Amino acid sequence: MVTNSGISNLITGFTGVNSASLVNDLVNASLEPKQSDVRQKQNLNQARISALASASSALDTFSKALTEVLNGRQFSGTLLSSRGDLATANFIPGQKPQGLPATVQVSQLASAQSMVSGTSYAAGAQVGEGTLTIATSAGSFDVVIDSTNNSLGGLRDAINATDSGVTASIVTDNSGSRLVLRGKEGSANTFTVTGSGGTAALDAFAFPPAGGAGMTSVTSAGDSIIRVNGISVTNSSNQIDTAVPGVRINLLAAAPGTNIVISGDQPTSTVKDVLNEFVTAYNDLRTALNSATAPGLEGASGGPLAGERAARDMMRSMASLTTKALTDSGAYRSLADIGVKTNRDGTLTLDNAKFDRALAADPEGVAKMLEPAVPTATSPGLAKAFEDIKTSLKSPEGSLAGAQKRLSDLAANLTKALEKVEEDSERYRELLEKTFGDMDRQLTILRSTQSYIEQQVSVWNNTDN
Repeated sequence: MVTNSGISNLITGFTGVNSASLVNDLVNASLEPKQSDVRQKQNLNQARISALASASSALDTFSKALTEVLNGRQFSGTLLSSRGDLATANFIPGQKPQGLPATVQVSQLASAQSMVSGTSYAAGAQVGEGTLTIATSAGSFDVVIDSTNNSLGGLRDAINATDSGVTASIVTDNSGSRLVLRGKEGSANTFTVTGSGGTAALDAFAFPPAGGAGMTSVTSAGDSIIRVNGISVTNSSNQIDTAVPGVRINLLAAAPGTNIVISGDQPTSTVKDVLNEFVTAYNDLRTALNSATAPGLEGASGGPLAGERAARDMMRSMASLTTKALTDSGAYRSLADIGVKTNRDGTLTLDNAKFDRALAADPEGVAKMLEPAVPTATSPGLAKAFEDIKTSLKSPEGSLAGAQKRLSDLAANLTKALEKVEEDSERYRELLEKTFGDMDRQLTILRSTQSYIEQQVSVWNNTDN
């Protein structure tokens, strides 16, 4: 039996035939074209996968940016308060302002309960050991004072460490230092402080006072009371987020009966600027898709998505955006109505004259068409309309998701095909090595027989002589 190592030795050239080189040449001649064909298909498929991934990512980026730009604030300008000394107003992040202008009266500010110790302590003086219990609406919190923290500063730190909602600080004047306690704003955030542990020293920090000793009240806890368009609104804070949708009102001072008007100016140039931003970003995305889907003409290579149905569906869906109804009311219902035109290559252009006429005729209607206060199926606005397009394309049943799965499956199949080409090549190599090994063995036998015959002939010839 001839082993693989035996075959290898036979192929090394004992017979004068370079079988190893011949086998390699034959294997490579068979393998390389097949490998090259599969790898070209892999490269093309990977380019398509990358291009589709980029297109999908661009859809997400564009949709997110559009939502952030068209957030309602662009069309409300700057929030203004007619009495900035009584109340200020700001936009609430992620919300759209509604119901402006609004009339507000500040009847009462929210306040926090606060108190101060009656005894002044010298620097380093001990306050006594024991336990104080702070009771709030959130529960009871024990404050332990022992030899490690028996000082006014130690007491302050121990109270703050309870995270009870009551904060402690120290105020110092000519007479010494005193402890100040303050709760959260709102009538629900009252608190009490009681001493325990068999020491009268901590009674100096009790509230209500116990046995004649304790802290002195400075302010009581109370709610803010305002009137918004004649409706009374009560809150536990001086920061009001629920009175006017999308608007945060910060109360500064009470002035019962005094009207404060909160409004937003609406500069028409802002609407145009936002629309120009949309057109520019849209054209960047469409130009990239045009390049990716360009066919190969006159010997030039085409784009990686040439002929890809998912890319065509994406461009077709985007193109429908200019004629899609963004609102169900008013004279201006689509982008085309306000001057957004589609060019031959699919990019957009804003007809400034037509847009200016529409904006002058109905600035509020144009703004609401682009971004309604509450997007609905029949009045989606621009951001939701594009979001719907993206969702449809990327849904499991959508063409984009389908194409990505198809290309992913093809990539796996091409990997298997390349492996099979290499496996077939190895089997072909083994077959050639066996064939040439058998041939070399036969040649070796023939040469041995020839050598023997030549020796015998030589002997015969010598004998005849």
